[in-house]
Amino acid sequence: MSQGTEQWKSRWGFIAAGIGMAIGTGNIWRFPRMVANNGGFPFIIAWTIALLVWAIPLLIGELVMGRKTRLGNIGAFRDFAGKGFTWMGTWQVAVCLLIMSYYSVVMGWCAKYFTLAATGAFAKPLDLEATKAIWTSFTTTPVQTILFHLISMGIGGFIIYRGVAGGIEKASKIMIPALFALLIIAAVRALTLPGAGQGLEFLFAPKFERLADPKLWLDAFTQAAWSTGAGWGFMVVYANYQKKRDEVAGNAFIMGVGDNVGALMAGMVVLPAVFALSLSPQMANAALTSGNTGLAFLYLAQLFTRIPLGSVFAAIFFLAMTIAALSSLLPMIEVGVKNLIDAGMDRKKATIAIAVGGFLVGVPSAYNINFLNNQDWVWGVGLFVSGLFVAIALMKHGIKKVHEEYINTPWTDFRVGAWWKVFIMAFPVLFILIFGWWIYQSITWYPDNWLAPFEVENVGTILVQFSALIIIALLTNNWLAKKIQASPGSVYDEK
Repeated sequence: MSQGTEQWKSRWGFIAAGIGMAIGTGNIWRFPRMVANNGGFPFIIAWTIALLVWAIPLLIGELVMGRKTRLGNIGAFRDFAGKGFTWMGTWQVAVCLLIMSYYSVVMGWCAKYFTLAATGAFAKPLDLEATKAIWTSFTTTPVQTILFHLISMGIGGFIIYRGVAGGIEKASKIMIPALFALLIIAAVRALTLPGAGQGLEFLFAPKFERLADPKLWLDAFTQAAWSTGAGWGFMVVYANYQKKRDEVAGNAFIMGVGDNVGALMAGMVVLPAVFALSLSPQMANAALTSGNTGLAFLYLAQLFTRIPLGSVFAAIFFLAMTIAALSSLLPMIEVGVKNLIDAGMDRKKATIAIAVGGFLVGVPSAYNINFLNNQDWVWGVGLFVSGLFVAIALMKHGIKKVHEEYINTPWTDFRVGAWWKVFIMAFPVLFILIFGWWIYQSITWYPDNWLAPFEVENVGTILVQFSALIIIALLTNNWLAKKIQASPGSVYDEK
């Protein structure tokens, strides 16, 4: 289908795709370990604030940029903010694709666990040591991790190759409600296990002193961005397929709140299961604060073995989780594909280029889990920078004009107040406060190696990788500004 002719079939289809974009492994794999590593309830407070002052305003802004320009991210920044800002679109695309490269690996984990469940690996009760052995055996076998990474990227590439709108929309309408239903069932079962109440206490205990920790706020804002899709550039691309009278603000709110509900549900499955299935509260706390990337896989897998027909339930759940991951992987691939289409490449060649490139860049993450953790650390923060760039583009175009002409349109059912302008204008200050505070504190956290570029999680590895990407984006600014085609027309100018 040629550019500009694809459209969402219904508002529910777009919302389902948007929630599917957000509710995936970011909720089930990432959120429980983020909330556990940051003290539980204080993180939820900071994360909810981040949703309201950062994620939702950004989602609204990205939708506007895509609807106005009808181009991918690079062209959208060029036409919306000016030629000199093209490099910011390049940054946003690159960060999205770098995350895509290891996100495909995580989807591969989900697919692997589906095959394990389908072949009876969770048919009999397992203890923590048994599930750890399964996890360790898989993640330390590169042949398997790379194979499932290849399968994941291949499936995503195949769907995008055939056309994105119908594939994403159809899958999301079926699998996202199914995933919600499965999370509810799993949460009910987890909460009825002996000792599960300690998990809820951990999740909701008011440890307000943790709110003074700058790392908590950085993690909360990056989680809000990572999970909702704010700053990824998804909405810039998805907005290309919207109709003129489709909602902007209302849809952004539904997607943002829906994502947070899904994440909380996942937290209420994983954390109570950790406490209920650990031999002691000390072991549970040790597991929750270990930062183990496989936390959901270790404890959810164990939980399923304690449920009647648990093997069947596990197969259904991990299949749903795999599809949820796929629904998030698809827009990542589409971001790259759309920008290559804007540069003159047809969809098929663009899809092959992005899928093959994403697979190759993701091989190190599939090979070594520490490399994956490093990429998650670096480009999770990179999303925070991407959000800042979107805010700058909105301010350059004119906050008042965007608010009055593009958001509060005559046909909208959800009118946005002046708070949106205030939050967008506050982005640079908010970024400087949180990011600057975090860098300052990091010198204390890593007094001897805070600038070392090869640490898994420190300032040095971020600065080196950020600098390399910014230099490349700046050097290619003018070339890409000329290479990207002219805008096919704004939705706001349609009759």
